[in-house]
Amino acid sequence: MLPNTGKLAGCTLFITGASRGIGKAIALKAAKDGANIVIAAKTAEPHPTLPGTIYTAAAEIEAAGGKALPCIVNVREEQQIINAVEKAVKTFGGIDILVNNASAISLTGTLETETKKVNLMMDVNVRGTYLTSKTCLPHLRKSRNPHILNLSPPMNLNPMWFKNHCAYTISKYGMSMCVLGMAEEFRGEVAVNALWPKTAIHTAAMDMLGGSGIEKQCRKTDILADAAYCILTKPKSFTGNFIIDEVLLREEGVKDFDVYAIAPGHPLMPDFFLDVEADMTAMKQEGYDGVKVNAESAPASPLSPVAETFRVIQGAMSEEYVRTTQGVFQFELSGDEGGTWYIDLKTKGGSAGFGKPPVTADVVMSMSSADFVKMFTGKLKPTLAFMSGKLRIKGNMALAIKLEKMLTQLNSKL
Repeated sequence: MLPNTGKLAGCTLFITGASRGIGKAIALKAAKDGANIVIAAKTAEPHPTLPGTIYTAAAEIEAAGGKALPCIVNVREEQQIINAVEKAVKTFGGIDILVNNASAISLTGTLETETKKVNLMMDVNVRGTYLTSKTCLPHLRKSRNPHILNLSPPMNLNPMWFKNHCAYTISKYGMSMCVLGMAEEFRGEVAVNALWPKTAIHTAAMDMLGGSGIEKQCRKTDILADAAYCILTKPKSFTGNFIIDEVLLREEGVKDFDVYAIAPGHPLMPDFFLDVEADMTAMKQEGYDGVKVNAESAPASPLSPVAETFRVIQGAMSEEYVRTTQGVFQFELSGDEGGTWYIDLKTKGGSAGFGKPPVTADVVMSMSSADFVKMFTGKLKPTLAFMSGKLRIKGNMALAIKLEKMLTQLNSKL
């Protein structure tokens, strides 16, 4: 863990989406220095499924040693941003740091993404970041060491990062383009940087995307809080950078990264937009007999591995799987033994085999037959397959993630 230096004492941070998750973690780290935190988030009343409100976050910030100003801000509403900035300046005398953390996500393909979801991601991620920056900039320019920090990725134009969730990628890269443009526009006046995690981070959003058990593949929000603290305490000449949390912290002398892991020693899921050395990913992420995840689709052996896999799945079917999953999965496989296969975990007793499912599929997964076999024998995690572009998912993402849970139970039989 990176120790606090006291450098943010008396500084005012305006953080969007600070009622929970990464935004709150950054706020609490700064609060330990005695910083003033403007919690600009929209959760004023307790959410039915998500933890925390702007008021519970304020209490935690005060308890950590900071001063808190909770403001109801939906970054889609320009007037709410303006009102909160005015209130912040009136209360604390100015703004030194802006953290654009508020973000919306939908990992869906072009035809599956509803227009309202497209609007939400563009409005929150791009427009919200742009307008909040624009509103804070006149005040930031008056600060001694002003910073804008966007929680957004380095812009990687590998088509792999667009094909499965084009709208989300455009919206996150929009935040990154704000860094590119504003860093140059305000060079010498305001530092503007981007921060992105190397691995998945455990937040309420990740629980929704990944389902139960996903946290073992994640790090705590503390790693981003430490990296953000490191950036925000640098001089304003440090600008225009796209920073990866682990890379920066290693440069700062942090050696023990287990302290950031939810489950130390467990393989970690790489985050989106970062191309990893494929062979190394296989070794580090999988750790199963050194199998290379990116190996070319091997021809099926005479033992017909896909058919054998479905035979085992059929044999392992149980009422318990059907009751807890309630989903129908269709697999469109390419390569040897390609074609359409299915697993029905909705109809009484369940079934699996070749052809289309007996009822309409909730999830359609497309991949090579070789990768399919690897996935069902524990040599390729579905999340890693999806994030590396080997697996394409259409339909209910939450159900797709439920399948991963079943796979871990099936692996011993395959």
